[in-house]
Amino acid sequence: MPVKNKLSRLSTDGHYADSFEPIDEQEVYDARKEHLVHELLTEIGEDPQRQGLKRTPLRVAKAIDFLTSGYALSAEEIIKGALFEEDVREMVIVRDIEFYSLCEHHMLPFFGHAHVGYLPNGKVVGLSKIARVVDVFARRLQVQERLTSQVANALMEHLGAHGVAVVMEASHTCMMMRGVQKQSSTTVSSAMRGTFESDARTRAEFMSFLDR
Repeated sequence: MPVKNKLSRLSTDGHYADSFEPIDEQEVYDARKEHLVHELLTEIGEDPQRQGLKRTPLRVAKAIDFLTSGYALSAEEIIKGALFEEDVREMVIVRDIEFYSLCEHHMLPFFGHAHVGYLPNGKVVGLSKIARVVDVFARRLQVQERLTSQVANALMEHLGAHGVAVVMEASHTCMMMRGVQKQSSTTVSSAMRGTFESDARTRAEFMSFLDR
């Protein structure tokens, strides 16, 4: 079954369902993924048939499709579907966009906030679409550095803006739960494109808004 068709089964009225529970006792969401999770449970010494785990393979299959749904989405379609011609030249900033992603090295979550700014060049985009573009790339197996660049590149290319700036702050559970086990550390990454990269004053103005 194509990914988009499976994802549609996780949504209600255009919004993702808040539950990955089985619809009924007979539901099979993705037989192959469910089998793989069943095998993994066995490998770690669990009993997939016990009460608490009987439908876990189905829940995990749904969760994985949701958490990696960005592969089936297009930043270009999202942006170009909500572009409006406006004679606006001032900086537009959307701060504190929540995002959740999976580290590609351990498939453990990392999460935080994205701050996005752009300088319009005759067109503006619906503000909610900026948050959706962040989700397009966050809902994939990622590293934070690449995620930041991908968001900036997509907005720069499809907005036709004079410049785009993206700053991401995140906590990584691969550092918190394993390895160095540092609970309070955060990682900050940035990507500057166009005027934000070439003009220090524009870049400084953007960064000043993040401190407010």
